[in-house]
Amino acid sequence: MKVSIGGSLKLAFRPWVEGLENIPADGPAILASNHLSFSDSFFLPAVLDRKVTFIAKQEYFTSPGVKGKLTAAFFKGVGQLPVDRSGARGAGEAAVKSALEVLARGELFGIYPEGTRSPDGRLYRGKPGGLARVALLSGAPVIPVAMIDTEKVQPPGKVLPKMVRPGIRIGEPLDFSRYQGMDGDRFILRSVTDEVMYKIMELSGQEYVDIYATAAKRQIADEAKRKAEEEKAAKAAGLDKADQADQGGK
Repeated sequence: MKVSIGGSLKLAFRPWVEGLENIPADGPAILASNHLSFSDSFFLPAVLDRKVTFIAKQEYFTSPGVKGKLTAAFFKGVGQLPVDRSGARGAGEAAVKSALEVLARGELFGIYPEGTRSPDGRLYRGKPGGLARVALLSGAPVIPVAMIDTEKVQPPGKVLPKMVRPGIRIGEPLDFSRYQGMDGDRFILRSVTDEVMYKIMELSGQEYVDIYATAAKRQIADEAKRKAEEEKAAKAAGLDKADQADQGGK
């Protein structure tokens, strides 16, 4: 199924790719990518000869009905791995465990250090609990990846994609073996994560924002709510003035 989906994506969107030579022909490696679109997890595997496994929320695999079964089959076909995300701590541990199992089999594991899609196309601070821990516990090299223009292919909230040609830049592998055995040190985890994010920023050309994307999404939502309330209040005030004017003219 991966061959079918990957071939269809390449034929339809013609994604360009740089740095394929940085993907090892065999053995474990971690692909750490920026995250602009839902389609990132499909375009990256499409241009690789090797299977790459990403983490996906369990709901994609357990939804009822024909649509649910088709969705589950699609995600399995493109190498998505279901993880129960109920409970923040449990979800993190489950993701790390799944990643280590993939790498122990000598396969490629894909991860988005930002933890969620960028709300505005900028690059946000990486979360150290996943990427850095997996890198230090597995000893696998980390390969930085930049997805480019995938948010234009499928903007957030849109179901049907646009025919835009996306790009993928793959950087040179990063070796963090010097930190092995230090996965319990939060300063080391932060340092590893920041080094990877810097490389992704160089590859993508994105503006870097030193806050988590989840916090940025909350700020955007709060701002939208504030503006909506202000517009509602202004509209109500305008109606009140119109009523007063009508009454005054009677």
